[in-house]
Amino acid sequence: MESILSLKEISKYYPGVIALNEFSIDFKPGEVHALLGENGAGKSTLIKVISGAIEPDAGEIVIEGKSYNKMTPKLSRGVGVEVIYQEFNLIESLSAAENICLGEKYGHFVNHKAMEEKAKEIFDLFKVDINPKDTVETLSSAHRQIVEISKAISKECKILIMDEPSAPLTVNEVDSMFEVIKTLKKKGITIIYISHRLDEIFTISDRVTVMRDGGYVATLETDDTNREELISLMVGRKLKENYPKTRNVQKTEVLRVEQIYGNGDKNISFTLKKGEILGFAGLVGAGRTELARLIYGADKKESGKVYIEEKEVEIKSTTDAINNGIGLIPEDRKNQGCFLEQNIEWNIAFNNIKYLSKATVVNDNKVKLIANEYRDVLQIKTPSILQLVKNLSGGNQQKVVIAKTLATNSKIMIFDEPTRGIDVGAKQEIYELMNELAGKGIGIIMISSDMEELLGMSDRIIVLAEGKITGELKREEFDQAVILKMASNC
Repeated sequence: MESILSLKEISKYYPGVIALNEFSIDFKPGEVHALLGENGAGKSTLIKVISGAIEPDAGEIVIEGKSYNKMTPKLSRGVGVEVIYQEFNLIESLSAAENICLGEKYGHFVNHKAMEEKAKEIFDLFKVDINPKDTVETLSSAHRQIVEISKAISKECKILIMDEPSAPLTVNEVDSMFEVIKTLKKKGITIIYISHRLDEIFTISDRVTVMRDGGYVATLETDDTNREELISLMVGRKLKENYPKTRNVQKTEVLRVEQIYGNGDKNISFTLKKGEILGFAGLVGAGRTELARLIYGADKKESGKVYIEEKEVEIKSTTDAINNGIGLIPEDRKNQGCFLEQNIEWNIAFNNIKYLSKATVVNDNKVKLIANEYRDVLQIKTPSILQLVKNLSGGNQQKVVIAKTLATNSKIMIFDEPTRGIDVGAKQEIYELMNELAGKGIGIIMISSDMEELLGMSDRIIVLAEGKITGELKREEFDQAVILKMASNC
C-alpha cells in the first residue's frame, strides 16, 4: 500500500542534543500507527516537524507523493494534518460547536445554527451524546477530547496525530475514545498514536514504530510483537522487575490526619507510617487531589487536624507545609510543579532558597552544588543544569519537580499521578526512587489512576469516592475488583 506520509532522513539538532538523527518512517492510509519510545526519544520533535511547529535541519517530508523540505503550521493543516496534544487546546467559555468551527466563516454574521448542525453531524458520526450548545467548561474530560477530535475532523484532516490522548481519561472514557478512532479508520484517516500505555498500543494500533535517542529502531506489526519485545527495543536494555521489592514499614507515625473537611472532602482520617507508601485509589472526581492540596496548604481546610510525628501543626499555606517537611509532586507538573521558562538549577533551588541564602544574598555555589547533586542522583538527562525545563522531556521534567521537593528535606512526600505521561524506563526509575525514599523512612502518599501501579507500589491502599473514604486495604487484601467496587461506592 502506498504511503500517505513519509519522512526521509529527518534530522534536528539543538545545542548539545541530537533530537532526530536521520529518521525515516512511512505511514499508510487508514492505519493506526503507534509511536513508542522513552521520554527524550524524539517523538515530540517528530510531531513538531510534521505539523510545522519546527523546521528540520535536514531531510524530506513527502505527503501524498508531494515532497517538502519543511512544513509550516498553515501548510501542514492545508495538506490535511491535525494534531491533538496532551493538554486540551479549547476555549472553555465557548460552546462545543463554537470550538469545533473556530476560524471558519459562515457569511458575514456568526451563524450559530450552522455551527451547531455541523457539530451535531460529527457527534452523530461518533455516536456520542454531546449537546453542541454546551460550553466546554461543563464537559467531562472524555467529551472535551471528542470535541478536540471533532475540531480536527471538521477541517477535513487526512492525518490525525494524537499525543497521549488517554492521559486525562478514565478507563471507560478511553474505551469510548477507541470507538471514535475505529470510526476514523473506516473513513480512511491515518492516526499517528503516541502513548506510553502499552495495553492501549495492543488494543488500538495496526503497526508500531519504536524510537530511541532520536533514531529509528524498528517498525513491527502489532499482532506480531509483545510487551517484552517492545520494552526491550525502547530502552535498549532489559528492565528489572516492574515494581521494586517492598520494604519494612516502620511502626512510627509520621503523619496523622483527623476528620478533615474541605475542598469537597468530608471527614477524612488516616495515618501514614515512616517508610510507608500509602496509595490513594478512586475515580476521577473522588477527591484525591483535593485532599492532597488540603494537606499541602494549597487550599484551605474547613476543619480537622493534622499531626506530624504526633505533634499537631497548623498548615495554612504551602510555605507552612514545606517548613513542616511536607512536599508535593503535583499531577500537573507543567503548570503547578515547575517553572518551564526557568532553568533546572533555578527550579531545584526555588523551594529551598532561604537555606541557600545569607541575608538577601543567594549563595550561587551552594545552588550549583545542590542542583548538580540532584541532577546526578535522579539521572536528569540534560547537557547542563542551565537548560530550560521546557526543553526537557516529560520524564525529566518530573524528575526536576521531585528534585525541587527533595531539596527541602521533606519527611512526607505526596506523589499525585507520579508517572502519568512517562515512558516505561523513566517509570522504573521513579518507582525505584520512591522505594529508596521510603527505605530512608520518608512517608509517601501516592495518588494514582493506574491500577497496576497502585497494586505494585503500595503497602496499603485507601479508596475514596465522592470525597469520602469508602475502604482501606492492607497489601495481603489487595484485589482490583474490590477496589473498583469501593471506588464506585457500591
